[in-house]
Amino acid sequence: MKLARGPVIAVAVIAGLALAAPLLGLPDPIRMDVAHRMAQPSWQHPLGLDEFGRDELSRIVWGARASLAVAFAASLIAGLVGTSIGVVGGFLRGIVELTLLRAVDVVLCFPPLLLALLVVTVLGPGAGTLILVLSVLYVPGFARVAYAGTLSVRAQDYVEAMRALGATRPRIMLRTILPNIIGPVLVQLSLAAAAAIVLESGLSFLGLGVVPPTPSWGLAIGAARATMDQAPLLLLWPCLALTATILAMNALCDALRDALEPHAAPRTTGQRLRDLLTPGRAVPSGDRLLELRGLTVAIETPQGTVRPVREVSLTVAEGETLAIVGESGSGKTLTGLALLGLLPEAARVLTGSARFDGADLLRLGETSWRGLRGDALAMVFQDPMSSLNPLHRVGAQIAEAITSHNNVSAAEAAARAVALLREVGIPDPARRARAFPHEMSGGMRQRVMIAMAIANGPRLVVADEPTASLDVTIQAQVLDLLAELKQQSGLALIFISHSLPVVAEIADRVAVMYAGEIVEEGPVDAVFGAPLHPYTAGLIASAPSEDGKPPQAIGGTVPSPEIVLPGCRFAPRCSRRIDRCESEPAAMVEVTPGRRSRCLRWAEL
Repeated sequence: MKLARGPVIAVAVIAGLALAAPLLGLPDPIRMDVAHRMAQPSWQHPLGLDEFGRDELSRIVWGARASLAVAFAASLIAGLVGTSIGVVGGFLRGIVELTLLRAVDVVLCFPPLLLALLVVTVLGPGAGTLILVLSVLYVPGFARVAYAGTLSVRAQDYVEAMRALGATRPRIMLRTILPNIIGPVLVQLSLAAAAAIVLESGLSFLGLGVVPPTPSWGLAIGAARATMDQAPLLLLWPCLALTATILAMNALCDALRDALEPHAAPRTTGQRLRDLLTPGRAVPSGDRLLELRGLTVAIETPQGTVRPVREVSLTVAEGETLAIVGESGSGKTLTGLALLGLLPEAARVLTGSARFDGADLLRLGETSWRGLRGDALAMVFQDPMSSLNPLHRVGAQIAEAITSHNNVSAAEAAARAVALLREVGIPDPARRARAFPHEMSGGMRQRVMIAMAIANGPRLVVADEPTASLDVTIQAQVLDLLAELKQQSGLALIFISHSLPVVAEIADRVAVMYAGEIVEEGPVDAVFGAPLHPYTAGLIASAPSEDGKPPQAIGGTVPSPEIVLPGCRFAPRCSRRIDRCESEPAAMVEVTPGRRSRCLRWAEL
């Protein structure tokens, strides 16, 4: 982290003068020389004497101790409490959010100055009372900033990636959410500290803050007001000290915010760690690994319950690649997220079961999920730039995936991360492990995501369009990597895509989804060679062909999930529909072993 020197030096000088006040040899700030009160600046008294003959410079320097101590203590306490409330409420939501944020709203109902006057009047003036009341006053500001930032960050793919790796909620909040919202929190800290200094000065000015004879800037301003006609400089000095401190603090926090931006963080050199041998992998057996039956996902809307995924049934064998294809909005991604317990909050599993290693994935609690995600089950998300945390080096993110499920030292995890980067084909892995995501290309970032997915030897990986954001050359490299890893490790793969050429290259079997339903399933060669559903035939015709023929688009659009049709959902777009298709819902029919179709006219096709 590289900070601008100017703000650091300015704040350091101000804080250093306050802390070193007893060592500076200044006159006693409370000793009075009434005979020479309001004396003009001189060599002996550079800022003159105040209305009681006390040295003004000494009182300004000693006053900084009281003013800064109250402001910093109150701001830090409010920052810790308010940020904790905002992060916890924004991440956990539900009753936790309602309880914490509504309690903060109660404090916001009271005018700050009136609340401060009330508390100080009841408890009596003093530094301790000021710290208490200012802390309470500034908690809502920190809570709101942290809450808004958490709501924004929690929707990012890299937070879902941490959940998929099995990280606990406290770990996600501390290591993923908090670092990504620290910039706005620091800005709020600067505002709170500056406001606390001003409010402390105002209360001290009214006689409700720091108790005399302890010097403070507020007391100095209040005393100088009565004598400003005779000695205007006595009002200038504390005001200048107050203004300079506020500007320096704001500049420092802005510099911290800029330094904490991921693009500003430079790479550092470090010791190369030895590579560890890749653990042995299981040989694919062909046994059934995952059995999904009757998955229905529901989303509650103001218009009622919609079902974007309905009665989806699939099986995946050990070492097999099952591709799920279809247009955008077909329900492919929701199906994959449901398998890993990562559905959005608005969505829920209505019916169905997913048997994996004797457990029903659709009925697991969050504690059980944390033990599976990132270990036996893993996911590769579509956009690696948003799936990787921009504030952490890629090696540290891979190492965290390892330590979340294994009792290993940090050095062992870091060395294993380097070995994984080498395994996925990243050159100079030791150096790349120290890079931030923005310092790597799209293909490199996707390789990092794959390394995180295979870090703990998963048995099943769900890849949600992992090549969609990559160019053709990099797509081929990533597909080759996935095929190689599958051959070496025997892992099963659910490959979600809308690209038929990609699916034809990598998949063993394919399931075609349309409007939330599986409409055809079977071996990839059989399905693409002789489709048994008009929608599959339309997808094949819309794909680019090797002979240069222009693709033929499917007319119409995928129906919205809230539209319920009495018959086949593809009927409005189908050129081969008959009257039965629009009135009679088609069931999945097993045409041959391992080959199914949801079309009333499959035999004619």
